[in-house]
Amino acid sequence: MAITHTRLLQFYQNFGKFYTWQFTPLLERTGLSMREMNVLLFLANNPQYDTARDVTEFRGLSKSQVSQAVELLVAEGLVSRTPDSSDRRVVHLSLTEEAGPLAREAQALQNSCAARLLSGFGPKESDQLLTFLERVLENGSILAEEAGR
Repeated sequence: MAITHTRLLQFYQNFGKFYTWQFTPLLERTGLSMREMNVLLFLANNPQYDTARDVTEFRGLSKSQVSQAVELLVAEGLVSRTPDSSDRRVVHLSLTEEAGPLAREAQALQNSCAARLLSGFGPKESDQLLTFLERVLENGSILAEEAGR
């Protein structure tokens, strides 16, 4: 089982390198960092999670990293902030219209990376893998909650 842990860590590192490499031309063209692109993509892919706290929690970035990324994205006109109507301490983030084409281009890169990762899998195998992965992710969430007690 130890080799499985090692292989999972190796996969995480290797795929992370490939994923970032795929984004390099887009990052160079836009002047954004990968961290900023990750925040933009998180907001594009998860509109139901629209606060900096959500980005921090689900993306595993520190508060300062998210804050810096959001500041730059706001300054670039790609993200807007809206105070919550019932709790002024909460600020909702959303992509601007200007961010739409960039978000779609970045999502296409994400989809391409996923397709490359799953190459050689048939539709049934892909569905099974995603079902198993969802179960593993759910188990991981439960374990993290237990660890936080």
